[in-house]
Amino acid sequence: MMPLGEAFYRGRVAAIQSALADEALDGILLLDPFNVMYASGFTHIASERPIGFYVPAAGAPVLFVPLLEADNAADCWVGDVRAYFEYPGEQDPRQWMRREAAAARIGIDRIGHRQFTQLDAGATISDLVNKLRWVKQPEELAVIKKAAAYADYCLEQVLAQAGPIISAGGTELDILSQCLGATRAKMKTEIGEQFHLRKAAVVGTAHSGPRAALPHGAPMARVPQVGEPLIAGIGVSVSGYHAESGATFLVGEADAGRIACLNAARDCNHAAIAALRPGRSCSSVNDAALAVLREAGYGDSIRHRIGHGMGIQGHEAPWLAPGDQTALQPNMVFSNEPGIYRPGCDGYRLIDTMIVTEDDAFVPSCFLANHPPEQRILPV
Repeated sequence: MMPLGEAFYRGRVAAIQSALADEALDGILLLDPFNVMYASGFTHIASERPIGFYVPAAGAPVLFVPLLEADNAADCWVGDVRAYFEYPGEQDPRQWMRREAAAARIGIDRIGHRQFTQLDAGATISDLVNKLRWVKQPEELAVIKKAAAYADYCLEQVLAQAGPIISAGGTELDILSQCLGATRAKMKTEIGEQFHLRKAAVVGTAHSGPRAALPHGAPMARVPQVGEPLIAGIGVSVSGYHAESGATFLVGEADAGRIACLNAARDCNHAAIAALRPGRSCSSVNDAALAVLREAGYGDSIRHRIGHGMGIQGHEAPWLAPGDQTALQPNMVFSNEPGIYRPGCDGYRLIDTMIVTEDDAFVPSCFLANHPPEQRILPV
């Protein structure tokens, strides 16, 4: 129920209460499932039935659940668990939660417009907890680093096994099945019970040739051909926290043009890491990284920003993208995803996980550093 432990979640509640004082709120009602998990440790399968976590400015928090989750919630560290019968019910559960909270001025993190208009004037929208999630705590960073290591392991499987699979007539789906299966087996052995409690997962994609020009290409029953790029992107979650690692491989041989693309993507990756410094804006990191691709002549082949925040969600704010002026702080976590996409021809993408520190950025995903472009040619 609580992958990071009761002390961690009590610490998150204390941090929220400290921030409430700055916003002159008497409490905050969290309705976003990810914010509920982040602050309380209570995990659930999100459905139409609202689950809420109320944090008062002082005192003990309250967990609001539908009755069918009450037994699960009883295992949580939160001492005050209150249940409603069903959704939608004669009274909207969110209105009931707001009244149970009994705060004169209450923040709510996420709610539909119709439900919000039915609340009293003391309710206001607050992104307080979303912003707290930007800067990770040591416990969060520890599991993110572990997730990155498993993503690297999955890519090591691609490097070792994709060549023989292709030589035997195997497809993108076969390559993906092998690397994901080996990684799941390793995680189940090493993580144990937590893997089975919906706290750990590994997902990925592998697509090749002209379809590598699709940033979100899905794997198919296609045999990669000699000379083509094969993009493998891997995402892993451990204890509910995400990291990514990804690489582009070349099948069998490498001509100068394709090696040039891989080198440009590598240089873009390095530029993003070099730019990730406290005090800089997120958008400036994006600009610094993508400038490298433009200077190398690949400006027309850029299809997306350089990266996004990661944590309890695979994609979360802030964004290393145009328009995000958020100032970087130590212990923020981001993806780093240089991409070159040439429709009808090929594509190249790399993925690293980056952590902002007081000095140089820390990169817990090590596959790209350990395997430069010339070492990512698959023998077939």
